[in-house]
Amino acid sequence: MSDNKTKKILIIDDDIKLIELLSEYLGGNQFEVSYAQDGLNAIEDIKNHLPDLIILDYMMPGKDGLEVLRDIRVHHDLPVIMLTAKGDDTDKIVGLELGADDYLSKPFNPRELLARIKAILRRQTTPPLDNIQNKDLAIQLGDLILNTANHTIEVNGASIDLSTTEFKILEVLMKNPNRVLSRDQIMNLAQGKDFMAFDRSIDIHISKLRSKIEADHSLPKRIKTIWGTGYMFVEI
Repeated sequence: MSDNKTKKILIIDDDIKLIELLSEYLGGNQFEVSYAQDGLNAIEDIKNHLPDLIILDYMMPGKDGLEVLRDIRVHHDLPVIMLTAKGDDTDKIVGLELGADDYLSKPFNPRELLARIKAILRRQTTPPLDNIQNKDLAIQLGDLILNTANHTIEVNGASIDLSTTEFKILEVLMKNPNRVLSRDQIMNLAQGKDFMAFDRSIDIHISKLRSKIEADHSLPKRIKTIWGTGYMFVEI
């Protein structure tokens, strides 16, 4: 990670044994760890601890992970890694569509979780990539404005909320307008060498982006699919 500030991680999970394991492991890797054991008070815990990243369990009593994720996205633009014990990819897809940045299936190796945490935090603090020509803090193409300094998006003057991953994808596309990019190119430019779950979900993120920035996401004019190749951003 690019700064010396201790990063804070909030674990939201009802499994106290897992909380203790992750607290010890992540604490031993220079993270400050706090936790909540139910989703009902999760938003208040986020306000109190103001974490840099959230690890969120899918299955919890009272209020499940998807409900908590919806609440998080109303109030915060914080990176979220979802943990799921369910094998159905549909649940993972729903989590990504609601704004999760990554997911990990239980049981998992804590080292893999650590790698994913570091990758997400690194993407948040990494300056614009050297191999992308346009390094301006604000990029405007038509009526869409992307500001890399404060991670904001405006469409027709209206502010749009994007997840961290969605923002990085759109940034790559807008910095390479009218250029066809393969899925691998988008992944590598958006995440460097650190693509993991994202490589299986890029089409989901593109679909979610279209629903937010296109007038009609079923007939996209900005993000074009180039069949057999990838995607291209077109100014309108």
